[in-house]
Amino acid sequence: MDTENPSAPLRAQSRIPRENHPAEKPFAGVTHDHVRHTENFTVVGNDLVQHPELSGLAIGLACYIQSVRPGTAVDIKTLAARFPEGPTRIAAALNELETHGYLSRSRERTATGRIVTRTVSCNRPGHRSATRDTAPRRPARRPTDPDEAAPRKRLPAVPQPSCTAPALLQAAVEVLTGLRRRDPRLLLSATDAEHLAPGVAAWLEREVTPTAVRHALTANLPDEPLIRPAALLAHRLTAQLPPPPPFRPPASLAPAPRNPLQTCDGCDRAFRAPEPGRCRDCRPEAPPEAA
Repeated sequence: MDTENPSAPLRAQSRIPRENHPAEKPFAGVTHDHVRHTENFTVVGNDLVQHPELSGLAIGLACYIQSVRPGTAVDIKTLAARFPEGPTRIAAALNELETHGYLSRSRERTATGRIVTRTVSCNRPGHRSATRDTAPRRPARRPTDPDEAAPRKRLPAVPQPSCTAPALLQAAVEVLTGLRRRDPRLLLSATDAEHLAPGVAAWLEREVTPTAVRHALTANLPDEPLIRPAALLAHRLTAQLPPPPPFRPPASLAPAPRNPLQTCDGCDRAFRAPEPGRCRDCRPEAPPEAA
Protein backbone atom coordinates (compact mmCIF):
# COMPACT_ATOMS: atom_id res chain seq x y z
CA MET A 1 0.00 0.00 0.00
CA ASP A 2 1.44 3.29 -1.05
CA THR A 3 -1.25 5.53 0.44
CA GLU A 4 0.04 7.96 3.14
CA ASN A 5 -1.71 7.74 6.50
CA PRO A 6 -2.85 11.27 7.31
CA SER A 7 -3.25 10.44 11.01
CA ALA A 8 0.41 9.65 11.55
CA PRO A 9 2.10 11.87 14.18
CA LEU A 10 4.30 14.67 12.94
CA ARG A 11 7.98 14.98 13.84
CA ALA A 12 8.46 16.19 17.41
CA GLN A 13 9.47 19.84 17.61
CA SER A 14 12.44 20.88 19.73
CA ARG A 15 11.89 23.27 22.66
CA ILE A 16 13.04 26.80 21.97
CA PRO A 17 13.50 28.69 25.25
CA ARG A 18 11.67 32.05 25.59
CA GLU A 19 9.60 31.25 22.47
CA ASN A 20 7.63 28.08 23.08
CA HIS A 21 8.02 28.36 26.86
CA PRO A 22 8.43 32.07 27.77
CA ALA A 23 7.92 31.44 31.49
CA GLU A 24 10.76 28.94 31.71
CA LYS A 25 13.67 29.97 33.95
CA PRO A 26 16.81 31.09 32.09
CA PHE A 27 19.81 28.79 32.04
CA ALA A 28 22.17 31.64 33.11
CA GLY A 29 21.95 35.11 34.68
CA VAL A 30 20.07 36.38 37.69
CA THR A 31 16.67 35.23 38.80
CA HIS A 32 14.50 37.18 41.21
CA ASP A 33 12.90 35.79 44.32
CA HIS A 34 11.20 38.99 45.50
CA VAL A 35 8.37 39.81 47.87
CA ARG A 36 6.39 43.04 47.93
CA HIS A 37 7.54 45.43 50.67
CA THR A 38 4.77 47.04 52.71
CA GLU A 39 6.91 48.90 55.27
CA ASN A 40 10.44 50.19 55.82
CA PHE A 41 11.38 50.49 52.17
CA THR A 42 12.68 53.13 49.74
CA VAL A 43 11.76 53.54 46.07
CA VAL A 44 14.89 53.94 43.93
CA GLY A 45 14.75 54.50 40.19
CA ASN A 46 16.50 52.25 37.67
CA ASP A 47 18.11 55.33 36.13
CA LEU A 48 20.25 55.48 39.30
CA VAL A 49 20.92 51.83 40.11
CA GLN A 50 21.65 51.07 36.41
CA HIS A 51 23.49 54.31 35.66
CA PRO A 52 26.19 53.57 33.06
CA GLU A 53 28.70 56.14 34.32
CA LEU A 54 28.43 55.97 38.11
CA SER A 55 30.62 53.69 40.16
CA GLY A 56 29.15 51.05 42.41
CA LEU A 57 30.16 53.00 45.50
CA ALA A 58 28.46 56.15 44.19
CA ILE A 59 25.27 54.21 43.44
CA GLY A 60 25.32 52.62 46.88
CA LEU A 61 25.84 55.95 48.64
CA ALA A 62 23.04 57.51 46.60
CA CYS A 63 20.66 54.72 47.64
CA TYR A 64 21.70 55.12 51.29
CA ILE A 65 21.28 58.90 51.23
CA GLN A 66 17.83 58.61 49.65
CA SER A 67 16.76 56.13 52.36
CA VAL A 68 17.68 58.16 55.46
CA ARG A 69 15.40 60.65 57.16
CA PRO A 70 15.69 64.42 56.54
CA GLY A 71 18.27 65.99 58.83
CA THR A 72 20.58 62.92 58.90
CA ALA A 73 24.26 63.85 58.59
CA VAL A 74 25.69 62.68 55.25
CA ASP A 75 29.05 64.44 55.28
CA ILE A 76 32.30 62.67 54.39
CA LYS A 77 33.34 62.10 58.00
CA THR A 78 29.98 60.60 58.99
CA LEU A 79 29.79 58.34 55.93
CA ALA A 80 33.39 57.17 56.45
CA ALA A 81 32.46 56.10 59.98
CA ARG A 82 29.36 54.30 58.66
CA PHE A 83 30.94 52.38 55.72
CA PRO A 84 34.25 50.54 55.37
CA GLU A 85 35.44 52.74 52.49
CA GLY A 86 37.82 55.51 53.47
CA PRO A 87 37.17 59.26 53.28
CA THR A 88 39.03 59.59 49.96
CA ARG A 89 36.85 57.06 48.11
CA ILE A 90 33.67 58.41 49.70
CA ALA A 91 34.58 61.97 48.74
CA ALA A 92 35.17 60.84 45.14
CA ALA A 93 31.81 59.03 45.06
CA LEU A 94 29.98 62.09 46.39
CA ASN A 95 31.64 64.19 43.68
CA GLU A 96 30.31 61.69 41.08
CA LEU A 97 26.79 62.08 42.42
CA GLU A 98 27.12 65.85 42.42
CA THR A 99 28.42 65.85 38.84
CA HIS A 100 25.43 63.81 37.58
CA GLY A 101 22.84 65.84 39.55
CA TYR A 102 21.94 63.33 42.24
CA LEU A 103 23.46 65.50 44.98
CA SER A 104 23.76 69.23 45.60
CA ARG A 105 25.95 70.75 48.33
CA SER A 106 26.16 74.41 49.34
CA ARG A 107 27.68 76.27 52.27
CA GLU A 108 25.34 78.65 54.08
CA ARG A 109 25.49 80.89 57.13
CA THR A 110 22.91 80.36 59.89
CA ALA A 111 21.26 83.11 61.93
CA THR A 112 23.91 82.66 64.62
CA GLY A 113 26.76 83.15 62.14
CA ARG A 114 27.79 79.48 61.90
CA ILE A 115 28.82 78.11 58.48
CA VAL A 116 27.06 74.81 57.65
CA THR A 117 26.88 72.58 54.55
CA ARG A 118 23.38 72.13 53.12
CA THR A 119 22.96 68.86 51.18
CA VAL A 120 20.03 68.21 48.84
CA SER A 121 19.45 64.68 47.51
CA CYS A 122 17.61 64.33 44.17
CA ASN A 123 16.23 60.99 42.98
CA ARG A 124 15.55 62.24 39.44
CA PRO A 125 17.96 64.91 38.19
CA GLY A 126 16.43 67.52 35.94
CA HIS A 127 12.87 67.59 37.25
CA ARG A 128 11.31 70.92 38.16
CA SER A 129 11.44 70.80 41.96
CA ALA A 130 15.09 69.72 41.87
CA THR A 131 15.97 72.77 39.81
CA ARG A 132 14.16 74.97 42.29
CA ASP A 133 15.74 73.37 45.37
CA THR A 134 19.28 73.37 44.04
CA ALA A 135 19.19 77.03 43.02
CA PRO A 136 21.81 79.04 44.94
CA ARG A 137 20.40 80.73 47.98
CA ARG A 138 21.45 84.00 49.50
CA PRO A 139 23.11 83.50 52.90
CA ALA A 140 20.89 84.35 55.83
CA ARG A 141 21.47 87.85 57.15
CA ARG A 142 22.92 87.86 60.61
CA PRO A 143 20.85 90.12 62.86
CA THR A 144 22.79 92.89 64.57
CA ASP A 145 20.24 93.35 67.33
CA PRO A 146 18.78 90.43 69.33
CA ASP A 147 15.37 92.12 69.20
CA GLU A 148 15.38 91.83 65.38
CA ALA A 149 15.43 88.03 65.45
CA ALA A 150 11.92 87.77 66.92
CA PRO A 151 9.75 90.88 67.32
CA ARG A 152 8.44 91.15 70.86
CA LYS A 153 4.90 92.10 71.78
CA ARG A 154 4.38 95.55 73.21
CA LEU A 155 4.10 95.84 76.97
CA PRO A 156 0.66 96.52 78.44
CA ALA A 157 -0.24 100.13 79.16
CA VAL A 158 0.35 101.46 82.68
CA PRO A 159 -1.44 104.21 84.65
CA GLN A 160 -0.30 107.76 83.97
CA PRO A 161 0.28 110.33 86.71
CA SER A 162 -1.38 113.74 86.63
CA CYS A 163 1.99 115.40 87.21
CA THR A 164 5.07 114.32 85.28
CA ALA A 165 7.65 116.13 87.38
CA PRO A 166 11.22 114.88 86.74
CA ALA A 167 11.73 114.26 90.47
CA LEU A 168 8.64 112.06 90.62
CA LEU A 169 9.70 109.98 87.59
CA GLN A 170 13.22 109.64 88.97
CA ALA A 171 11.83 108.31 92.25
CA ALA A 172 9.72 105.83 90.26
CA VAL A 173 12.78 104.60 88.34
CA GLU A 174 14.64 104.10 91.62
CA VAL A 175 11.77 101.93 92.87
CA LEU A 176 11.92 99.80 89.72
CA THR A 177 15.70 99.37 89.75
CA GLY A 178 15.53 98.26 93.39
CA LEU A 179 13.17 95.37 92.65
CA ARG A 180 16.05 93.10 91.56
CA ARG A 181 17.41 93.23 95.11
CA ARG A 182 14.25 91.48 96.30
CA ASP A 183 14.02 89.04 93.39
CA PRO A 184 16.81 88.62 90.78
CA ARG A 185 14.18 87.69 88.18
CA LEU A 186 12.94 91.30 88.22
CA LEU A 187 16.03 92.63 86.47
CA LEU A 188 14.63 95.19 84.01
CA SER A 189 16.14 96.80 80.95
CA ALA A 190 16.34 100.56 80.55
CA THR A 191 13.50 100.44 78.00
CA ASP A 192 11.23 98.48 80.34
CA ALA A 193 11.99 100.79 83.27
CA GLU A 194 11.16 103.82 81.13
CA HIS A 195 7.82 102.26 80.17
CA LEU A 196 6.90 101.30 83.74
CA ALA A 197 8.07 104.50 85.46
CA PRO A 198 4.82 106.50 84.85
CA GLY A 199 2.82 103.66 86.42
CA VAL A 200 4.94 103.73 89.59
CA ALA A 201 4.72 107.54 89.61
CA ALA A 202 0.92 107.25 89.61
CA TRP A 203 1.19 105.15 92.79
CA LEU A 204 3.58 107.57 94.46
CA GLU A 205 1.28 110.43 93.49
CA ARG A 206 -1.49 108.73 95.46
CA GLU A 207 0.57 108.92 98.66
CA VAL A 208 1.80 105.32 98.51
CA THR A 209 5.30 104.98 99.93
CA PRO A 210 8.09 103.45 97.82
CA THR A 211 8.30 100.54 100.27
CA ALA A 212 4.60 99.80 99.80
CA VAL A 213 5.00 99.93 96.01
CA ARG A 214 7.89 97.45 96.12
CA HIS A 215 5.88 95.10 98.32
CA ALA A 216 2.87 95.22 95.97
CA LEU A 217 5.03 94.44 92.94
CA THR A 218 7.08 91.62 94.49
CA ALA A 219 4.57 89.84 96.77
CA ASN A 220 3.32 86.35 95.82
CA LEU A 221 5.36 85.97 92.65
CA PRO A 222 5.07 82.59 90.85
CA ASP A 223 7.77 80.01 91.45
CA GLU A 224 8.39 79.27 87.76
CA PRO A 225 10.78 81.43 85.69
CA LEU A 226 9.39 84.80 84.61
CA ILE A 227 9.48 85.03 80.83
CA ARG A 228 8.61 88.76 80.69
CA PRO A 229 8.85 90.32 84.17
CA ALA A 230 8.07 93.77 82.76
CA ALA A 231 4.67 92.55 81.49
CA LEU A 232 3.85 91.11 84.92
CA LEU A 233 4.79 94.39 86.64
CA ALA A 234 2.71 96.38 84.15
CA HIS A 235 -0.30 94.20 84.92
CA ARG A 236 0.11 94.65 88.66
CA LEU A 237 0.56 98.40 88.38
CA THR A 238 -2.76 98.61 86.54
CA ALA A 239 -4.81 95.95 88.34
CA GLN A 240 -3.77 96.93 91.88
CA LEU A 241 -3.76 100.71 91.47
CA PRO A 242 -4.98 102.18 94.79
CA PRO A 243 -7.72 104.85 94.87
CA PRO A 244 -6.72 108.51 95.11
CA PRO A 245 -6.42 110.00 98.62
CA PRO A 246 -9.34 112.05 100.04
CA PHE A 247 -9.56 115.63 98.86
CA ARG A 248 -7.70 118.16 101.01
CA PRO A 249 -8.35 121.81 100.22
CA PRO A 250 -5.40 124.19 100.17
CA ALA A 251 -4.58 126.14 103.32
CA SER A 252 -5.77 129.41 101.73
CA LEU A 253 -9.27 127.95 101.17
CA ALA A 254 -9.60 126.23 104.54
CA PRO A 255 -12.07 127.89 106.98
CA ALA A 256 -10.56 129.87 109.84
CA PRO A 257 -10.66 128.15 113.25
CA ARG A 258 -13.62 129.24 115.46
CA ASN A 259 -13.02 130.76 118.91
CA PRO A 260 -14.33 128.86 121.94
CA LEU A 261 -17.44 129.98 123.83
CA GLN A 262 -16.86 132.32 126.77
CA THR A 263 -19.23 133.66 129.49
CA CYS A 264 -19.46 137.42 129.75
CA ASP A 265 -18.30 138.77 133.11
CA GLY A 266 -20.91 141.56 133.00
CA CYS A 267 -24.16 139.95 131.77
CA ASP A 268 -23.39 136.23 131.87
CA ARG A 269 -24.18 135.98 128.17
CA ALA A 270 -22.23 133.48 126.02
CA PHE A 271 -20.01 134.79 123.30
CA ARG A 272 -17.05 133.57 121.31
CA ALA A 273 -13.63 134.97 122.05
CA PRO A 274 -10.10 133.65 122.35
CA GLU A 275 -9.96 134.58 126.05
CA PRO A 276 -12.52 135.16 128.88
CA GLY A 277 -13.80 138.71 129.39
CA ARG A 278 -16.79 140.86 128.52
CA CYS A 279 -18.99 140.62 125.49
CA ARG A 280 -19.20 143.34 122.88
CA ASP A 281 -22.18 145.04 124.57
CA CYS A 282 -20.55 145.15 127.99
CA ARG A 283 -17.22 146.48 126.87
CA PRO A 284 -16.61 150.16 127.69
CA GLU A 285 -16.68 152.33 124.66
CA ALA A 286 -13.33 153.74 123.70
CA PRO A 287 -13.05 157.54 124.25
CA PRO A 288 -13.08 159.57 121.09
CA GLU A 289 -9.68 160.65 119.83
CA ALA A 290 -8.72 164.25 120.35
CA ALA A 291 -8.93 166.37 117.31
